[in-house]
Amino acid sequence: MKIKPLIISMSIAALSATMSFSALAAPIDSNRTLPVRTADKLPSLAVLTSLDVQVNRSTSMNNRAAVAKTAPVAKSTPQPKQKTQPQPKSKPAADNMSVAELTRKDEQSDDISGGQAVAASSIDASDAFGFALPDNQQYQGLNDDTSIKNIEDIDGKKHTTLNLSSYAKQVNDATWSPNMKVNSAMTIKIQTLLDWNHASPGAIDGGWGMNSKKALINFQNMKGLTATGKMDQNTWDALNKNIPANKPILVTYTLTDEDINTNFAITPAGSEEKSKMKGLYYQDIKEMLGERFHMDVRYLDKLNKNKNYQAGETVTVLNSRGALKERITRVVANKADKTLYAYNGDKLVATYPTTVGSDSTPSPQGTFKIVNKVKMPWYKATVGEGDQKKVHMLPPGPNNPVGVVWMGLSKPSYGLHGSPKPEGISRQASAGCVRLTNWDVLEVYANIENGATVELK
Repeated sequence: MKIKPLIISMSIAALSATMSFSALAAPIDSNRTLPVRTADKLPSLAVLTSLDVQVNRSTSMNNRAAVAKTAPVAKSTPQPKQKTQPQPKSKPAADNMSVAELTRKDEQSDDISGGQAVAASSIDASDAFGFALPDNQQYQGLNDDTSIKNIEDIDGKKHTTLNLSSYAKQVNDATWSPNMKVNSAMTIKIQTLLDWNHASPGAIDGGWGMNSKKALINFQNMKGLTATGKMDQNTWDALNKNIPANKPILVTYTLTDEDINTNFAITPAGSEEKSKMKGLYYQDIKEMLGERFHMDVRYLDKLNKNKNYQAGETVTVLNSRGALKERITRVVANKADKTLYAYNGDKLVATYPTTVGSDSTPSPQGTFKIVNKVKMPWYKATVGEGDQKKVHMLPPGPNNPVGVVWMGLSKPSYGLHGSPKPEGISRQASAGCVRLTNWDVLEVYANIENGATVELK
């Protein structure tokens, strides 16, 4: 029977004795003054998200085609840059997919029965934990991978509003008014405004699903508004209060040689094959652009039909949000709400959709501390049981089981981490940890320090 990923605990004392301290265990408005709400005063999203929202989901996006398995890269010698992109991996229509269906999809793509995330700097073939890689496999550090740069490096990307389609112009010009007719342009604009205000809707897809509805409720709570989950004039004004009036939602972006020459590779299904890869990279340029611009790849496809994704070609993408300019001193991960609330003291400054444990591997309840933070962790995967047990070291990358970030808690074996499947956040199960999209977990990472409080409830 397939067992969801478990976690092997390591004490801080053991870490300091045998490896660097960064090693860790891992999975699976208006102008008025607004009141600040604390976690205890927030209404339950589990109840609020049952309310109707005055925006409909778009059903016009097509599912992406599944890809055939390709041979992994096992050698440590430099590989030639790929000019022809591999076929994209299949992305489920997550809003229409049940937890059971997403769980089955997870099980089809990994064979891990236990695991542990590790910082590259702490891997030592002679250490007490027995970390080992094939002789021909090089240790890959953060500086060797461009995945995080692709998500975080926004200022260097040249966006314009030239050659936008009529649909993109409609999105940029959309303005909410009471009793307006529902349309997809307004849906995208609301989702993006929520993202810009750090009430993350997850992967933006042009459809009004669970994560978008939660984000609207969370934004209303952040601004001290009545949390109805419905758009109204006060909410619309608050969404736009600190946004330049001429800031476009959709922009054109010209693909660079650097974009095209990024390392891409199809992710194998099993841990043994994954361990032979030099990195668990983006599988294609569409997946990379999706994470950089916080988009569901199906929506990226919809905006860019008949594009070849070659250097010098322009594509239409979402205008990315700016950095969160607030320190995060504590977070609350609420399983019922499927939300991570980020606070600076008692001020709610950001919210993110999340997956918090599952029925079979529930997260503990209580208050803990962040004890370590690691970008681009390796993952020590345990496969099978008894005499059939095998251990494989999985290299860093956005398709690593814990994504691009791990933040370990004082509760051994538990932490906050990224995900290789952003479209499944809030919908699939985790092995007791708190799972976020790679771009959301990077925002938390950038603004929270070791010792910050994490409440699991």
